[in-house]
Amino acid sequence: MDNIYTEITVKNCADLSRVQDGIITEGEVRSMTFPVLVDTGVTALVINDDMRRKLGLAVRETRHAYLSGGTKVECKITEPAQIYWKNRTVACNAMVIPGSQAMLGYIPLEFMDLVVDPGSQELVGAHGDKAMLLAMY
Repeated sequence: MDNIYTEITVKNCADLSRVQDGIITEGEVRSMTFPVLVDTGVTALVINDDMRRKLGLAVRETRHAYLSGGTKVECKITEPAQIYWKNRTVACNAMVIPGSQAMLGYIPLEFMDLVVDPGSQELVGAHGDKAMLLAMY
């Protein structure tokens, strides 16, 4: 299967909260739209440090991560960012990996109810046009 790319918009969640509180306007929300590699072997949203700075995302902690080749790297974990893909959205922390391309991993994909269609090699809704959450109890 070829690499699958899609375009997402990412916004700073703290800025979105400040809009709701009337502190800043919608136009002041730090936001970026960019292509991402869809990678189900990645945990979350992966961005590089330049993207983190442009989005104004604070670093909450540092963790070790293993890259696909087995290399262990130190990465920053940011405060939550709001991810938008078409009519779906999810808030999640981003992993900041130096020099990395942007990637969309399985946690935001699952929450937005998205899968890779192997036939069309596109990102599609797992249950049609509207996101569904699975809750078992």
